[in-house]
Amino acid sequence: METGELMQVGPNELAEKLLKRRIMLKDSLPGVIRNLEAEEDSLSPKVDRMKRSFQDANSKVAEFKNERGIFQTEAGKLIPEVKDIRETLIKSGGMINLDPKWKKRKLLEQIEEIEEKIQTSALDHKSERKLLEKRRSLISENDKWVKDRKDSNPEMISYLDKNRKMSELFKKADKAHSKMIESVSKAQPLYSKLSESSAELKEIKSQLDRARELLSQSDKAIEYWEKRLELGFGDIGPGFRDLLKSKKIVEGGGRSSFAKKTQKNVKSGNLVGEGE
Repeated sequence: METGELMQVGPNELAEKLLKRRIMLKDSLPGVIRNLEAEEDSLSPKVDRMKRSFQDANSKVAEFKNERGIFQTEAGKLIPEVKDIRETLIKSGGMINLDPKWKKRKLLEQIEEIEEKIQTSALDHKSERKLLEKRRSLISENDKWVKDRKDSNPEMISYLDKNRKMSELFKKADKAHSKMIESVSKAQPLYSKLSESSAELKEIKSQLDRARELLSQSDKAIEYWEKRLELGFGDIGPGFRDLLKSKKIVEGGGRSSFAKKTQKNVKSGNLVGEGE
């Protein structure tokens, strides 16, 4: 209904329309509430299951991340030990048949440098993956050197054993990291579905609360408009103020509340302009 048409509607006709709408709402709301309750009952268990699945996935991510951290820390501690033993062997002449290529490349130093970056830098997944791949390649190269040296230098057993243990720990850290990334990949779609379903459930509950509130107000609203149609639209007691007061003011030559508000806004605007 347009504004002009609404202005032509009399109080009785408007009250009858409002009463009719309230009665229709009262009749339809129980069905609306039942449907919303059924939706809530259907969706709530699904959201609960999603929450548990997401929490389980997050727990696995945290578990593998912790494992990775432990293995990386233990392996990192062995690097300076291996380097110290190596220096001792070099000074005592025990580091014979040292591969010049291995010495030039300084594999341990490169591994140590990568470990330092992983532990102290804020890396994204792509950067961290590149460093881990490089570390994996260096560990593999170092393992080959260890095997070759053990065959030709039996006196280097202590050095080689620690070197091998360090490599094993880094490999375990890589394995835990791969499992962590896999768990993160599984958790991400779970989070998206959980967020979407949680928002849907929240909306259903909001609509349900509103429908219940309207239903609880229906009898009072129906009684209100029935009394208005029976006793009129003036001041008929507590809770029944004069609904025609503004109309009477306008009909008597006064300004409507809308006109007063508009004039007040205009004055405020003028004052701002003058201040400028």
